[in-house]
Amino acid sequence: MSDLSLRPADPVVGRAIPHESAGLHVTGAALYTDDLTVRTHGILHAHPVQAPHAHAKVTRLHTAPALDVPGVVRVLTADDVPGVNDGGVKGDEPLFPSEVMLFGQAVCWVLGETLEAARLGSLAVEVDYEPLPAIITVREAIERDSFQGGAPRLERGDVDNALAGAPHVFSGELDLAGQEHFYLETQCAVAHVDEAGQVFVQSSTQHPSETQEIVAHVLGLSSHAVTVQCLRMGGGFGGKEMQPHGYAAVAALGASLTGRPVRLRLNRSQDLTLTGKRHGFHAQWRAGFDGEGRLLALDATLTSDGGWSLDLSEPVLARALCHVDNAYWIPNVRVNGRIALTHKTSQTAFRGFGGPQGMLVIEDVIGRCAPRLGIDPAVLRRRNFYASGQETPYGQPVRHAERAVACWEQVLTTGDVAARTAQIAAHNASHPHTRRALAITPVKFGISFNFTAFNQAGALVHVYKDGSVLVNHGGTEMGQGLHTKMLQVAATSLGVPFESVRLAPTRTDKVPNTSATAASSGADLNGAAVKNACEQVVERLRVVASARLGVPPDELRFGGGFVRGPGEGQTLAWADLVAEAYVQRVQLWAAGFYRTEGLHWDSAAMAGSPFKYFSYGAAAAEVEVDGFTGAYRLLRVDIVHDVGDSLSPLIDIGQVEGGFVQGAGWLTLEDLRWDESSGPTRGRLVTASASTYKLPSLSEMPEVFNVALLERAHEDGVVYGSKAVGEPPLMLAISVREALRQAASAFGPPGTVVDLASPATPEAVFWAVRQARGGAQPPHIVPVLEGGVGVVPEQPDADAQPLQPRSEQVAQDEQVAQVAQSSGRGG
Repeated sequence: MSDLSLRPADPVVGRAIPHESAGLHVTGAALYTDDLTVRTHGILHAHPVQAPHAHAKVTRLHTAPALDVPGVVRVLTADDVPGVNDGGVKGDEPLFPSEVMLFGQAVCWVLGETLEAARLGSLAVEVDYEPLPAIITVREAIERDSFQGGAPRLERGDVDNALAGAPHVFSGELDLAGQEHFYLETQCAVAHVDEAGQVFVQSSTQHPSETQEIVAHVLGLSSHAVTVQCLRMGGGFGGKEMQPHGYAAVAALGASLTGRPVRLRLNRSQDLTLTGKRHGFHAQWRAGFDGEGRLLALDATLTSDGGWSLDLSEPVLARALCHVDNAYWIPNVRVNGRIALTHKTSQTAFRGFGGPQGMLVIEDVIGRCAPRLGIDPAVLRRRNFYASGQETPYGQPVRHAERAVACWEQVLTTGDVAARTAQIAAHNASHPHTRRALAITPVKFGISFNFTAFNQAGALVHVYKDGSVLVNHGGTEMGQGLHTKMLQVAATSLGVPFESVRLAPTRTDKVPNTSATAASSGADLNGAAVKNACEQVVERLRVVASARLGVPPDELRFGGGFVRGPGEGQTLAWADLVAEAYVQRVQLWAAGFYRTEGLHWDSAAMAGSPFKYFSYGAAAAEVEVDGFTGAYRLLRVDIVHDVGDSLSPLIDIGQVEGGFVQGAGWLTLEDLRWDESSGPTRGRLVTASASTYKLPSLSEMPEVFNVALLERAHEDGVVYGSKAVGEPPLMLAISVREALRQAASAFGPPGTVVDLASPATPEAVFWAVRQARGGAQPPHIVPVLEGGVGVVPEQPDADAQPLQPRSEQVAQDEQVAQVAQSSGRGG
């Protein structure tokens, strides 16, 4: 076991400790960026002037009328930018555009003494536009060859020959919807400039260092002249990884030009209209199976909707390609990726970062093909799991593949799946107007940033003379409990009580050059850096304690606020040791650093080992569908998820629950709609409020919701043996979509296959039920793509015969097969 993952006796990590700010959250005392507004004297407010076109040239911008509005102080335009007029990292996101690329894009910003004055001033600005053709959907982009960025390909084996020789070949297509982050706190920044010209920005950002860099290059300054602080965020989910930079830069520009603090906070409608979403995808595929239902080959093309600029679309697409296998061994794989350029919000990071989209493709393949193969979907899934010694399509060995099996089997057992499946069959036989179904799906999710250089972190730990401890680290707190875990790591590493440690807000002048709090890596990276800093202090203190107690340094044990030797009476209080160390002029602070070892990735070849490890999980979801309306209920969910040796079980279980519900929202409820008409509002986001965009609520929660963490799952080489928890649980919600597919199919005869839109709203489920009953479905015509795959509508395999499991089928299939047989749907 590595030193990094080894836990001492009675550690603070592993305890079920509430979120460190829980009391502040529920009482309303927790400060967020916008709360600083009332505490800042003379602050100005920023309001955008938004374009009424999805694509247009700005032919005239006349700002003088705004200055006649009482309370308006200044209008910010491109002419005011002393540095680079760009708020992104790719050079394709002008802060003040001359060409509008999405409906509602801000062409300039008005500063006012009050927000109302700034709003009225924005209405007075005169702007003339020359409208241009706008591409709104991915299908339009494909037809018009509108793409941006790279076009990666992931390939292994001989796909063409494998498909040609496969006994069963199916093809299909799938449109995956995007998703709105809908964090409780919208994008916000407060900026001011001191007497020396130093810029200080308080920002609701997941990536303070990159916000610092963007603000500096917009203002034409060096990074050392800009400090960015993040107190905490009211949610982020990836939406504050790249998107806050431009808003922070506008606020900082206003503060630099006026000499007064500037606050920029988007209202909810502006936030929905202006900020990026989860990437929608269009996927086409062909899949080949052998006579026992094992995957032989997959040939697919994934087209993501990047929106108007690149943002993070390239790494999102790369991760989607790297997760198209999910938990399944596919010996021959070819997946082509491309990014559509559309005149919509620039789509960005969202919890899972492309992984959910890639995994949904293969789960859709299995869900569609299982009935045609005559195999229960659960049996088909389990039959294709990775085994020890196998590698992913990009060449990374799949370590601990047995943990996927362990999660799966535990869900089958604790979820009483066999008995419930029989009950479902009985219900369906006696209820002609409702159908129930239970689906179980696995998760295998890689943890680390795609870009190897991002896998580093720093920390700064101060021990004061009274023994109290202050920790600074590069991660940001967005409600996910990272700070709580870091407090537990520091307390464990130093051997002090949890209450002795405090965390300072994340600031770029304390820990520089940090990576975003993203990719589920916050605890892995920052936890290791905090531990490194604490261990430096402990090693210095060992020398002092050794001399005081007359014990060799390596025989001392730190814990519970004391340092103890092996003998009777060889005990020294932590506070006394620290005080003595100070007198002896021993350094009581340390800067920690960590870099994830063992990673390598060739982005051009799409090959290497980009992930430190894989997180595993399994979920079984039971649903009931109304045959008249398509409305459904989520009756029960059972989850087993692998978080290694949990740093903080209460936090981790909450993350699993929240991630699952957010994933279920993406797949079943949240339906982004843009105006696709040819009218003057073409390209407008029509679901731009909470009244038109449906989020999961208490009424959509499972009636029975059981979550367990996989036991005996220590992960060597990671801080205290833990694993990431932020993103992987979201993909467990694919089980809900597959259960809805199976329930809709159950309205037809055995072997019925239905297409299910994503999101699987009640309307979509209604049409799937109609399809199962032999009724009509809205037409869904896809243009044939030159050189593409799966270019014909999915057709039944004329040669396919229902498969029965052979008597020599591997033993690990038997339990799932028994479940399937008991339901009357079995393989």
